[in-house]
Amino acid sequence: MDRLSNTVRPYAWGSTTAIPELLGVAPTGEPQAEMWMGAHSGAPSRLTRISGASETPTEQPLTDIIAADPERELGPAAVEKFGPRLPFLLKLLAAGAPLSLQVHPDLEQAKKGYEDEERRSVPIDAPHRTYKDANHKPELICALTPFEGLCGFRRSTEAAQAMAALGVDSLKPYVDLLGAQPEEAALREVLRAILTADPVEMAETVTAAAAAAERLGGVHAPYARIAHHFPGDPGVIAAMLLNYVQLQPGEALFLGAGVPHAYLGGLGVEIMANSDNVLRCGLTPKHIDVPELLRIVRFEATDPGILRPEASPSGEELYETPVDEFRLSRFDLSPGAAAVDLTRPTPQILLCTAGAPRVGTLDLTPGASVFVPSGETVEASGTGTLFRATVVA
Repeated sequence: MDRLSNTVRPYAWGSTTAIPELLGVAPTGEPQAEMWMGAHSGAPSRLTRISGASETPTEQPLTDIIAADPERELGPAAVEKFGPRLPFLLKLLAAGAPLSLQVHPDLEQAKKGYEDEERRSVPIDAPHRTYKDANHKPELICALTPFEGLCGFRRSTEAAQAMAALGVDSLKPYVDLLGAQPEEAALREVLRAILTADPVEMAETVTAAAAAAERLGGVHAPYARIAHHFPGDPGVIAAMLLNYVQLQPGEALFLGAGVPHAYLGGLGVEIMANSDNVLRCGLTPKHIDVPELLRIVRFEATDPGILRPEASPSGEELYETPVDEFRLSRFDLSPGAAAVDLTRPTPQILLCTAGAPRVGTLDLTPGASVFVPSGETVEASGTGTLFRATVVA
């Protein structure tokens, strides 16, 4: 078991205070958006180990540790199922402004899209490259503070009512389309129309809609806040097609393939399959591949399905999801209680988000994390909250 040293990513949408407050350090004044825990090649966690013939401990990337002995670190079952890599990425995510409105492909779509761009020799770092790898990217966000976001399409009638209430003439064609066709066709056609509209005319529509949303307030207030960060962006209008969701601490959202979504604000623990495949719908200056996006998006109205953890006799509270690449649970440890056995035949990352629990021989503070290799004996005691990230294998 090893304490992890992790990288904080300074994306522009990040909060300047949320992660520093959790870690108990002074803010730098710069946005701190995500702290990555795992073996992603972009920013792998680091840990200190003695390796090879050397007797001196050295700090090494978790990617190198796993590559040197995958079966020892991950366990035979996980290697057989997912290959010699850690198949998930765990994050602290702190949104001070809206993230891009986005969607992720399923596994088959990702494989075909990646192979196609490789065949066409599209550079992996090209701004117009859509598929960075051949993997899907299901994800789960669990709120640590009140958290708001957009998740999945609302009913077309509800979207039409939201737009009509703004009283903006240039929104009327979208309102009419939403009421004139079956739901799937209506949502598809309206999203296509929004993303392919004349940029100047769309910017005027967004400005008028944002002013009306600010004036009306209430359920329309989020659109005014989004437009404040992304003036003139068609994603502001596309956001009106989606469910607005507010999570309380401990509640979570699972985001599967084809489901459009955006995080708007708050601090949470996020876990995902280890992939970079993102197709953007708006709220971004980055490339939007409209034809591919329309092929990937699932145009069906859904209940966002807020998840609450299911408690077991052991005290583990599990967030159930339909994927095997990750499994997220938490433990609320109480003073004086017996130590909790966390030993598993799969690799684990344990993250402290509150209190001062003791994991093995390590005392943790909020924001601290450890990597536990497959099968290694580990117990947790003391007081605090621990999140456990592992796999189903």
